[in-house]
Amino acid sequence: MKNHTGWVPPLARIPISLAPIARMQKKHFGEVLYPTRWWGRMPGLFWLVALFVGWLERKKGRIDPTLRALLMTRVSQQCCCAFCIDANSLRLAQRAGAMDKVEAVAEWADSELFSPAERAALAYADGVTATPPKLDDALKVELQRHFGAEQICELTALISFQNLSARFNAALDIPSQGLCDARGRPHAR
Repeated sequence: MKNHTGWVPPLARIPISLAPIARMQKKHFGEVLYPTRWWGRMPGLFWLVALFVGWLERKKGRIDPTLRALLMTRVSQQCCCAFCIDANSLRLAQRAGAMDKVEAVAEWADSELFSPAERAALAYADGVTATPPKLDDALKVELQRHFGAEQICELTALISFQNLSARFNAALDIPSQGLCDARGRPHAR
């Protein structure tokens, strides 16, 4: 990792129990992702978190993959997580096939790019991420207009997971890794 001088230093070596994750990250991104060097201090918890996000990102999930990436990017912004904004912007650009939604998500309420379902989900993500949560009856009705009970529970789990991840990374000053270039493609490594 390039000269991180945060208040909690990253691990220089990844624990052997996380070798499968490190290999997968190196294959996909060209290097171990920065958060692994902090979460790696708690390998058991890291595996649980990895399994949780793996379940949320499963192929047969109740939430469209592009919507998942959109919400993860928005929550990352709300939590001021540089790494998460970078990683989730890349995911969103790849899934959406363009950078337009990545560039508009910070000001989603003023953008015409988002469908009514996306707008309801983004409002819900903002409401859940607020402290305390801000979820009025009108928002709940709008969300129910577009999503069933199982989908709303899965949306809530996704938003809550991203809050956990982004707040952990932001609190420890985990930097952006430069994963997403202006075209929404991985940087050459």
